Amino acid sequence: QVQFVESGGGLVQAGGSLKLSCAASGITFSAYAMGWYRQAPGKRTELVADINYGGSTNYADFAKGRFTISRDNAKNTVYLQMNNLKPEDTGVYYCTAGGYSGGYYYASSRWGQGTQVTVAS
Repeated sequence: QVQFVESGGGLVQAGGSLKLSCAASGITFSAYAMGWYRQAPGKRTELVADINYGGSTNYADFAKGRFTISRDNAKNTVYLQMNNLKPEDTGVYYCTAGGYSGGYYYASSRWGQGTQVTVAS
């Protein structure tokens, strides 16, 4: 059974940092690209960053220069380091396994419960 367990969220002041982790099970982790999505209150879910099996990364414009996605295939875990957080980064963050079509990441798996990130101004 495919399962993703996100952790590391919390309440932080603007300008602070958080590191999210996502432990995956039930998949051949190293064969998949991985992505982080987020959903802010009242807004659509959006892709934050993705990383392919070889470690190449892509970021949404709002994440460039502040967020870093990484993976540890030995631990079946993907991370999202978030620095200089802003109130608009508030939301629930989810990790997914997926692939690429036309150069764009897509999620192909079920999603986990997510982890809440709240950035206070």
